[in-house]
Amino acid sequence: MMFMAFTAIVVNAQTAVQTSKVLDNTFVGIETGVATPLSFDNVFPLNPTATLRVGKLFTPVVGVEIEGTTWFGSHADYLNRFDGTDGHNAFRGIYVGANGLVNLTNLFLDYNGTPRNFELSAVVGTGWIHTFIPNHNDNYENHLGAKTGLEFAFNLGESKAHTISVRPAVLWNLSVPGNSVGQLAFNKHGAQLYLGVGYTYHFKTSNGTHSFKLYDIGALNNEINSLREQLANKPNEVVKEVVKEVVKEVVTTKVVDGNERVVYFSQDSDVLTADAKAILDSVSGTVKVEGYASPEGSERYNKELSQRRANVVADYLRAKGVTVTEAVGCGVVGETSNRVAIVTVQ
Repeated sequence: MMFMAFTAIVVNAQTAVQTSKVLDNTFVGIETGVATPLSFDNVFPLNPTATLRVGKLFTPVVGVEIEGTTWFGSHADYLNRFDGTDGHNAFRGIYVGANGLVNLTNLFLDYNGTPRNFELSAVVGTGWIHTFIPNHNDNYENHLGAKTGLEFAFNLGESKAHTISVRPAVLWNLSVPGNSVGQLAFNKHGAQLYLGVGYTYHFKTSNGTHSFKLYDIGALNNEINSLREQLANKPNEVVKEVVKEVVKEVVTTKVVDGNERVVYFSQDSDVLTADAKAILDSVSGTVKVEGYASPEGSERYNKELSQRRANVVADYLRAKGVTVTEAVGCGVVGETSNRVAIVTVQ
């Protein structure tokens, strides 16, 4: 149990598993196989077995299952039955227990978002054994049992919803004949060596697949940072509605004195209006152009916008034969800068 708790917290730092609901990652399985005493005193004939399993995976590494196994027949007829006749029972015994599952493949190789074609898991559990072989007094026996084994799983299909598995295991009878009364022991007496072949179906989960969904935290962080950068490059838009107010912006131009021309732009625009072109048509000689922006928006964006405004004015003047010595974007100057470009005749 301590080992399972440790493996449950082993997580790749760059990935995260989607939180699952109660019935997510559940499965049901059936098996058939053979068993023989671990002591190998009488190997043949082998006893056939049948198993039903239901369980749930808590993470790609750790899960739990409830198992019910029965094995049939016996190596020989049992003498001295209570009625004095020879014979044997159809059911040799049953095992009902809870097993912990540790996916060793995902533990050591990391889960990549989809079950692999082949995976190896450890199976460890404890439960109740009931034998149907009567003794001289016709008392049926109950024992504390344990199970240790491996699962060689072959996951099939595109969705990996189907699994064919080979499961070698040892079923331990902890209160076997030969132990002192009231004592428990791990030994070969009464233990069964088991080999089974089974089919498991993994039910569909709430994420639309039959397994755990993996998120790439690194990629998500990169995307978030990219969105933050894009947001910082855009002007802040503030919309204020009082009853119903519509503000219409008047775009115009102005001559400050004989040496300067001021060209106005619409908000977040670097397009020259007809009025702006008309005032620029009166400019001649050699000039310097400075572009500005209003305080709305980020510093970087306003700097770029003011430079575009200076460039569009300079390009228009050059096309008219005016010499432009410099076209500078000044961004926002102080708290009263406006959406203008100033042309200074030198």
